[in-house]
Amino acid sequence: MSGGIDSTITALMLHDQGYEVVGITMKTWDYASAGSSKKETGCCNLDSFNDARMAAVQHGFPHFVLDIREEFGDFVIENFVDEYLAGRTPNPCVLCNTHIKWRALLRRADAMDCEFIATGHYGLIRRHHNDRYTIAKGIDETKDQSYVLWGLQQDLLSRTLLPLGPYRKTEIRQMALDYGYPELAKKSESYEICFVPDNDYRGFLRRRVDGLEVRVAGGNFIDKDGKILGQHKGYPFYTIGQRKGLEVAFGKPVYVTAIRPETNTVVLGDETDLDRQEMLVGRLNWMKYDGVTEGMEATTKIRYKDKGTMSSLYPEGDKVRVRFYERVKSIAPGQSAVFYEGDEIIGGGIIQQ
Repeated sequence: MSGGIDSTITALMLHDQGYEVVGITMKTWDYASAGSSKKETGCCNLDSFNDARMAAVQHGFPHFVLDIREEFGDFVIENFVDEYLAGRTPNPCVLCNTHIKWRALLRRADAMDCEFIATGHYGLIRRHHNDRYTIAKGIDETKDQSYVLWGLQQDLLSRTLLPLGPYRKTEIRQMALDYGYPELAKKSESYEICFVPDNDYRGFLRRRVDGLEVRVAGGNFIDKDGKILGQHKGYPFYTIGQRKGLEVAFGKPVYVTAIRPETNTVVLGDETDLDRQEMLVGRLNWMKYDGVTEGMEATTKIRYKDKGTMSSLYPEGDKVRVRFYERVKSIAPGQSAVFYEGDEIIGGGIIQQ
């Protein structure tokens, strides 16, 4: 229970359905040191902790705060920094969900003899005739969060409930009103990273890595032929597809098309230079099947708001090569690639190149 509308309504729905509910709020980050405790972030702040506890108390079920700052920091934040220093664009929320939050919740559930864990994500869990579990898109396409859950393994899926999957967000807001929480019904949503509350990841990297600016300053912007176009502020401060904030005048729109950390160079080009027809994906997790066959068709999403593109999948050792049927724009190494069959996830992984 983050204190937001989705997890609160999830808990109240399950409580009404007769489940013995225990509310858990996870403390992942020291919000006061990251910014203001008042600022609503992508996860929860101190105000949200109180909102979650209040809902639990009012409806007569227990509530605990679970402090996972240490494991969160070691794994999620170090990975976030390492990925940018490797010239990639990480997705920390995927890592946090699949490696930290679910595992931590399951351990706590086992300690309290709880059979299931439930969250306020918009998605549907299905069990197939092959006895494997998968996640399908939530009914509300505009809120579907299946993309960020591709890393959940079978033992986690088998004990997870996602009660909001069959509902639209408008219905959930109405439920909040019906439960007597008008403020909750109006609560705005945030898509920021919880440990970057001001949405300035560059500032976070500067504060986190001593001497980073000096180390990476003065690298070159180059074009695809290697011609030097100017100097940049350091390769970790740029992402694939970036157009704004380059602070160099070229007389036409240019985009970051590649990042080369080994030489501290950032490649710039036209919008068409962002188009790619294939990519390599690693760190795979399979859901619907225990792998894929040569040339298997899938709709592949390369970012959260991506509608997906038809593709064929080709296993290469512990990775998969993805060949798109049409060119796709701004494939960013470090981001998640998720493979769908209809509305169900086959599996997913991290884009390598």
